[in-house]
Amino acid sequence: MRKLRVLLAGLGAAAVVLATAAPAAAHVTVDGQAKKGGYARVVFRVPNESDTASTVKLEVNLPESQPMSSVRTQPVPGWTAELVKTKLATPLESHGRKITEAVTKITWTATSEDAQIKPGQFQEFPVSVGALPQADQMVFKAIQTYSDGNVVRWIEEKTGAEEPAKPAPVLKLVSDTAPAPAAAAKSADAKDEKSDGVSLVVGYGGLVAGLLALGLAAAAYARAGKKTAQ
Repeated sequence: MRKLRVLLAGLGAAAVVLATAAPAAAHVTVDGQAKKGGYARVVFRVPNESDTASTVKLEVNLPESQPMSSVRTQPVPGWTAELVKTKLATPLESHGRKITEAVTKITWTATSEDAQIKPGQFQEFPVSVGALPQADQMVFKAIQTYSDGNVVRWIEEKTGAEEPAKPAPVLKLVSDTAPAPAAAAKSADAKDEKSDGVSLVVGYGGLVAGLLALGLAAAAYARAGKKTAQ
């Protein structure tokens, strides 16, 4: 029994290390260079996380508390886009016109199996939006539907230091006095690259540690067996 406990302890340690070394899953995001009060082209990027099913639909909810007078989708081959409008409690003023309703939801649906987002793939859905609010960010809650009926809700907002399990896409907005968007994007890319490199090192380190733990457990089991035989 002692030999078995030693082996199981080693296997358990290896399993924990290997589990923590696994990379984080990708999620639905929104990219764009947007200024407060301006107009921008933003892109919703949708990765397929399933190994067996394809993504067939994406619903993106635009915050009703931050209505925009103009929301236009760019055609995506093999996908239809449906825009839902909501009547505004307070009308917007846009180029001398009074806007009484605004788009609050966009639904993209694949029209054929070939257009669906297959395992290991991603798709982008561009949208022109404006005028953007005078806020630091916009949160777009998204719902991703798979061909097997599975639904993933990317609707959680970050409230503390930890990242939520299913984060909603967040668009950061900058002021006219902020650094040029291109420079900010370059800085963010560099930061992501460094982060990815650190994650990769940690991941491989965890894998090695797990294998060492497994080897030590096997060695202990062999020694215990040898002593019993003697």
